[in-house]
Amino acid sequence: MIVTSHLAKLYGDIDNELEKAKLEKTYKWEVPIESEQGGNVIVNGKQVVMLASNNYLGLANHPKIREAAKKGLTKYGYGLASVRFICGTQPIHRELEERLAAFFGLEDAILHSSCFAANEAFFTGILAGDLGQKDYRDVIYSDQLNHASIIDGIRLSRIAVKTTDARAYKHNQVNELANWLEEDKAKNYRIKIIATDGVFSMEGDLAPLKELIDLAQKYEALLFVDESHATGALGKTGRGTPEALGVHGKIDVISGTLGKALGGAIGGFIAGKKTIVDYLRQKSRPYTFSNTVPPMVVCAAIEALNILDEDNSLVEKLHVNTQYFRKEIVNIGFKIIEGSHPIVPVMLGEAAIAMDMSKELLDLGVYVRGLWYPVVPKGEARLRVQISAAHNKEDLDRSLAAFEKAGKKLKVLNK
Repeated sequence: MIVTSHLAKLYGDIDNELEKAKLEKTYKWEVPIESEQGGNVIVNGKQVVMLASNNYLGLANHPKIREAAKKGLTKYGYGLASVRFICGTQPIHRELEERLAAFFGLEDAILHSSCFAANEAFFTGILAGDLGQKDYRDVIYSDQLNHASIIDGIRLSRIAVKTTDARAYKHNQVNELANWLEEDKAKNYRIKIIATDGVFSMEGDLAPLKELIDLAQKYEALLFVDESHATGALGKTGRGTPEALGVHGKIDVISGTLGKALGGAIGGFIAGKKTIVDYLRQKSRPYTFSNTVPPMVVCAAIEALNILDEDNSLVEKLHVNTQYFRKEIVNIGFKIIEGSHPIVPVMLGEAAIAMDMSKELLDLGVYVRGLWYPVVPKGEARLRVQISAAHNKEDLDRSLAAFEKAGKKLKVLNK
């Protein structure tokens, strides 16, 4: 006799929701790659151009990065089976933190298991204590298109700390933010934080950092910038959005990742004033209760910084590749979001079209993924192309030819 599960309805509802996503072509299919990450990868036994990776500088499997990781494994072991303050700190962890801080022109840095964890940790951690004050409130002003990790960090802080307000200003609308800051002067907030991505991951556009710095200084707010998609990708030497916009070293707090341009593995960080970093070592729950970043990753990330410090040729190649692809994809007849970042959003409108285009391109030898609601607004589905220094001109030309062929077949070209 078959006994019906008491959770049968729940499982049935979940199955129905999954089937609905498949029918509407919004189901996220995972396509395994059968090789190491690079400018070209193997999918279903066939070599394809990789246009979906955050491997901006092509360091994910660079010989120097692999060698550094091997040395880290040999000298420091596979893992520490501990958190930092118990027995999980090695000299290389402090070395990487100091190198990251110097890279961004700041005083100190703290490592986390990912930038997602770091962003969640920052908001809850910095607002966790009363700092000797009573009857206070804090406020966070956040760009509406900030990364999910910032949004979740703000939500968590409001759950954990009941004295925090949050306001989401329209994307890059400095005037709206300025009006809110002026309006809120009378509220005498204890801590005010302006939070933004340096580069917005779905659009590839940049935050107006100069204006945000001016507002932060005028209204005594802490400026927090997530540089995950900018580190290594922007600025003459790869030091990100602040370098590209002429404000290097002038941001209060920077978060970022080791999982994109700096080797492509895992790990995140927060950099800023030493007093803030020290405070987070005490108050950051993801730091206090998560295992240490593995030695292999730490040594590889140090080597990535060495490469950037010694030579900016990879950064220059990335910029040349990006400029070329952006120009030619428009010439073919596609609409993109203008900019200078290697994230190139190719706008298609509907989720089903983005999915069909992605599948068509894979058949033509190009790996790129579609993005749609709720990742981006309804009606703004797109292919997010990501250019790398690992690409050569032949890779880009092959990709552009595939885009043109697929675009004509699916009738999405603007000419």
